[in-house]
Amino acid sequence: MALLAILTAGVCGGLVGHSVTDLQCADGCPALAGSMGLVGAVLAAAGVAVVAVLALRAMAEWETTERQKAARDRHPID
Repeated sequence: MALLAILTAGVCGGLVGHSVTDLQCADGCPALAGSMGLVGAVLAAAGVAVVAVLALRAMAEWETTERQKAARDRHPID
């Protein structure tokens, strides 16, 4: 799911970067629009990747905490 979100964000960022640059340039500028599309794709994918990594780490920490809690409940210290 995280990889799919990162890829989707990259595609969307690329499309937005290309479209905005293409609309602002009067004579087309395909090289500039393509490079801005690439920059937009990288920035969007990197941003979503950071959020995905943080979410996965939080889920792993929550799972570890739940396992520790369950182990303490099975073997209480007197």
